[in-house]
Amino acid sequence: MSLKKWWSTIEKSLPTRNKKMKISKEGIALIKKFEGLELTAYQDSVGVWTIGWGHTKDVFEGMEISKEEAEAFLEIELEEFEGYVEDLVDVDLEQCQFDALVCWTYNLGPTNLASSTMLKVLNKEMYEEVPYQIKRWNKAGGEVLQGLVRRREAEALLFQGEPWHEV
Repeated sequence: MSLKKWWSTIEKSLPTRNKKMKISKEGIALIKKFEGLELTAYQDSVGVWTIGWGHTKDVFEGMEISKEEAEAFLEIELEEFEGYVEDLVDVDLEQCQFDALVCWTYNLGPTNLASSTMLKVLNKEMYEEVPYQIKRWNKAGGEVLQGLVRRREAEALLFQGEPWHEV
């Protein structure tokens, strides 16, 4: 292995607290797997109008978009949700950890992230406790939903750098 390739491999595993992190293709793949692509607006399990890859802002009944518009919405929103994670997390993160937190926050929102025990545990550098905390958030409208159980399991695995695709 060349020195350049070796350093590139090492660099990818280093925490990157001092530079703006971006969600990776792996994180985007998780979001897309669990959100699904819907080009016509629908109401989610708690009645929120949703379209594209889980986009909820200014969505209304009967709204339709193209796949390109769905991709654009996602790209714009991911930047926003990356910012929430950057602003609220006070510790170093590996790429897989950042990805998992952006996915979680994309689904649950920044207010839930800010008030979560998960964030408190993470900011105390108790990284090993975070997957358990991720998985606690498996309800919508007070009901445990199997789709959320699976999504939280996938996010917990991603946080740990483990394969999640079979969840």
